[in-house]
Amino acid sequence: MRTLHLKVLRDLARLRGQAAAIALVIASGVLTLVFSVMGHDALSLTQERFYAERHFADVFAEVNRAPRRIADPLREIPGVAEVEPRVRAPARLELDGFDDPIRGQVLSLPDGRQPALNQLHLREGRLPERARSDEVVVSDGFAEAHGLVAGDALRLIIGGRLVEVRVSGIALSPEFIYQVSPGHLMPDYERYAILWMNESALAAAYGMEGAFNSLSVSLQRDADREAVIDALDAALARYGGTGAHGRDELFSHEFVTLEIQQLGMMAVVVPAIFLLVSAFLLHVVMGRIIRGQRDQIAILKAFGYGNLAIAWHYVLLTALIVLAGSIAGIALGAWTAFALVDLYMEYFRFPELSFRLQGWLVLLALGVAMVAALLGTLQAVWQAVRMQPAEAMRPPAPERFGRGWLEGSALMRGLGQSSRIILRNLARHRLKSLASVIGIGLSGGLLLIGAYQLQAVSHMIDQQYRMTLQMDVDVAFTDPVPPRVAGELRHEPGVLAVETWRSAPVRLHAGARSERIGLLGMDPEPRLRRLPSAQVGETGLPTAGVVLTDYLADQLGLEAGDALEIEFLEGRRRTVTTQLAGVVDEPMGTGAYIRRDALHRLKGEGPAVTGTWLLVDSEYEEALYDSLFDRPEVASVERVREAEANVREYMEETVLVFAAVFVLLAGSIAFAVTYNNARIAYAERERELATLEVLGYSRAQVSWVLLGEIALVSLAAIPVAWASGTGFAWLLNQALTLEFVRLPFVITPQLYGFAALGIIMASTLSGLLILRRLRGLDRVQALKAAE
Repeated sequence: MRTLHLKVLRDLARLRGQAAAIALVIASGVLTLVFSVMGHDALSLTQERFYAERHFADVFAEVNRAPRRIADPLREIPGVAEVEPRVRAPARLELDGFDDPIRGQVLSLPDGRQPALNQLHLREGRLPERARSDEVVVSDGFAEAHGLVAGDALRLIIGGRLVEVRVSGIALSPEFIYQVSPGHLMPDYERYAILWMNESALAAAYGMEGAFNSLSVSLQRDADREAVIDALDAALARYGGTGAHGRDELFSHEFVTLEIQQLGMMAVVVPAIFLLVSAFLLHVVMGRIIRGQRDQIAILKAFGYGNLAIAWHYVLLTALIVLAGSIAGIALGAWTAFALVDLYMEYFRFPELSFRLQGWLVLLALGVAMVAALLGTLQAVWQAVRMQPAEAMRPPAPERFGRGWLEGSALMRGLGQSSRIILRNLARHRLKSLASVIGIGLSGGLLLIGAYQLQAVSHMIDQQYRMTLQMDVDVAFTDPVPPRVAGELRHEPGVLAVETWRSAPVRLHAGARSERIGLLGMDPEPRLRRLPSAQVGETGLPTAGVVLTDYLADQLGLEAGDALEIEFLEGRRRTVTTQLAGVVDEPMGTGAYIRRDALHRLKGEGPAVTGTWLLVDSEYEEALYDSLFDRPEVASVERVREAEANVREYMEETVLVFAAVFVLLAGSIAFAVTYNNARIAYAERERELATLEVLGYSRAQVSWVLLGEIALVSLAAIPVAWASGTGFAWLLNQALTLEFVRLPFVITPQLYGFAALGIIMASTLSGLLILRRLRGLDRVQALKAAE
């Protein structure tokens, strides 16, 4: 083995503490990179394959009722490949042994066979037989939640008719990978079901014989999707069409796609933060190591080793540390990805989801870590190469110091000799001290990011469900009903307050940008559905104009006072122009709000409501729910607190798990960086500390010289941790701002306290470990260093 290779191994053994600290930081960055890329790759490839195998439609359209005969002319639209008309019906379900209300959606299948588009993947059983009107296929999430198997009985209420059916099969659909009820963000498999039924049976139950109310369309390879959508809208307008749209506006597809995009952003932002810290740490450590090995470099050059060989020696030392951290990070990242397969399968209903650790990802992780490390050590290696043998043989020239302002200050006069040594050393080695402060501060900033995620999730849910949504029950009607329903509901058992609302599907236009959304008409001063915004004010909605959530306003490029065009997608399909009256800050979903009377005027319709919010006495909840579900006009009843519980459960199983892992990694890194800094300080001042003991200083005084310096540097690093952590948290917040969920950027004193406490604890533990070394200090060996 070559001499320099042996020296690399000896250096690694001697610097094992510092090397382990650096490897831990690198492993953390590589772990997040590997996990995020594996998740992104698995979801995107599985989604693409499942869509292709099951012929997932490109365009969807809903109508009130259209004759089936118009399907053939629609196939002649340029760019259309296939058209699949079907019946879609809301339903209520009854299951023996489950008392909570269950609602669902029933879709038609061509009698006895698969549809041309959106084909089902059967997990169990079979499709309904052609001549059977009493068989259904149920979604696997609902079946799993209730333990259903093929042959089990169900009772459906479709269009006010009771239909008794049996489960013929359990299936997945590309249309419902993320299966949630309309208007919700999180799945509730116990209380919401998707079912498929022979078209003849469903059409008879729902009054749709010879007609359809839902349309799926696939496009040719180079088709102009927007032109096809415009043609479909024109053809379906007379049948009550609510506007065709691409699959990108289908909630399931949009949610899965956003999750894929989020993993892609995580694969860039989080590893970049960790690797930035590791590059800086390597810069500091390798610089100090090379300065401490001046004599060794001189001897190597005197024996004929060239600059390239010495440079390669230190590059190899760095590469081995990085390789160890990268291998650990790749292994842990892959293990984390494989461990989370079940979690992803719980929410994303694919036939299978396989995470694969591919060779290109291993090379990418190694390459990124190596590049970050080499950038951090480049300057230190250059210092080693340019050092002349004669110069390196001599100890560094004594630094020139003079009396500064600190020497004559009252602070200095009031300190003991040991404390003065600490302050002089820090003041006279300002760059070295600054590097230590920044290194520890960056590690503390990572702690703040992890704690920010934990706090922001809780704050987001509280803001949405405790400050904005004040109702207990959200009731939706099958069709618009007269406003007098509010008076009727006030007499229901346990009802304390009632507010009605009118929702209308619209497309908002602002220049070249547009968004499809439900425009919600509310009371002038809503109390059960608050709008948190200084622009809206406590007095309620403005008399004119529309209020948008801030995220939607940003997507449309609008500010308060700007003109906004509203295209109604139902009824008379009018297009009107109004203005953006204000924005509201809501962390979940997007929304558009207007006074209900203003909505009626814009639509050109009389007073009507499509839903109501109720505040209820908890003692009467069950009686109220039974009464509500007996009303034929009620389509759904949502318990808001159950929805909140579902959101919290989802966040606890996903975001909070990742945040907790982040905090654990950040805490380990904070200790590693602090301990690394303490070890280097000890190595640099070992001779000085031994000299002080020889001069008569007590072991406690000598220990204070080093431990006091560590403490002072750590305290100085706390403001750096606050500043860097705030910046990192803002970057993460911007990267994870999505349409459905947006973490609020709220930095509280508790977060700053947590970061400070983490640094203090890491410094305390590092100090205790260094104290053990100080107690074993060999003065004779330490004083043998060359003068």
